[in-house]
Amino acid sequence: MLDWIDSYEDREWQTTTEGTVRYALIGLGWWTIDVALPAIESSDLGEVTTFVSSSTEKAERLAEDNGVVHGISYEEFHDGAKHETYDAVYVGTPNAYHLEYVETAAGLDKAILCEKPMESTVERAERMVETCEDADVPLMIAYRMHTEPAVQRAKELISEGFLGEPVSVHGHNSQRLLEMIPDHDQWRLDPDLSGYGTSVMDLGIYSINTARYLLDRDPVAVRSEMSSHHEAFGDVPDERSSALLVLEDDVKMVTTASQRAYTDTELKITGTEGQIELQPAFHGEVTLRLSRNDLQVQVDHETFDAEEEMREEFDYFADRVLTGEDIRPDGRHGLEDMRIIRAIHEAAEGGDVVEL
Repeated sequence: MLDWIDSYEDREWQTTTEGTVRYALIGLGWWTIDVALPAIESSDLGEVTTFVSSSTEKAERLAEDNGVVHGISYEEFHDGAKHETYDAVYVGTPNAYHLEYVETAAGLDKAILCEKPMESTVERAERMVETCEDADVPLMIAYRMHTEPAVQRAKELISEGFLGEPVSVHGHNSQRLLEMIPDHDQWRLDPDLSGYGTSVMDLGIYSINTARYLLDRDPVAVRSEMSSHHEAFGDVPDERSSALLVLEDDVKMVTTASQRAYTDTELKITGTEGQIELQPAFHGEVTLRLSRNDLQVQVDHETFDAEEEMREEFDYFADRVLTGEDIRPDGRHGLEDMRIIRAIHEAAEGGDVVEL
């Protein structure tokens, strides 16, 4: 079962090495500039031609600073300016703004890679999916774990029976948000911009979505609790969150997340015959640990940081756009996560089990 270690980083999803997708990057925050941009620059199938920001001056200045040819404002983007200079858009704005840029891009017949979570509410996510389906444009939600080599290899092992029958999942994701961004008024703490909350929307989604991907099982019921304590979290309910989900085939999952805790990430899946653990899991540099009977293995490989994970994601997306092959995770996949997140918040608020 371990004969793939020598080719650990092979791109089994790749179907072409020819062609280029030209991107417009929408929303020029630190993640877009420091992670997404260099990821595309180091990719095989993509290049950035256009920056889109709040003002033409800002977009042009950042474009010049980063060697990008065109810079336009959000308003100019909606008006179709420079649309001939790009084939696809990457939407990296706060959650509640995703839909408006996706709608415009769909009207311009552009392929769309939208950051997760795909919007602030289920209803707005539904509109996004319907818009892209009506326009017949590709929509991918940016779950970089799907193309992360360690996660790809874990999925192979699970499909080959390494776990036996899956029994339980434990996922955790936490970080010190206020140390990373010391602003109490930042958008992740504003429910009008972030959506249902902060920790589940931004962090807990990693455990949930990666488990869905690895096990090909979706939650059918959830019970949860959440609370907020620090004054900066006064408008969001989930500074600390925990949820017990029942996945299809009665697989139990516990997931915890916090935007104000020691930085730690892990995903552990236990089956009747073995266990697979990703630790660290979601902040780059994933390590894969395997246990089965007397086998205890930590798979040593060249770990991928967040930029390299994004490079794989962008090349996967470009590969599908260039070849017309089906995309996963598509909009309907991302929409299911939105429904799960909403159910977690409803369960915490009502104190009852919520069925999905």
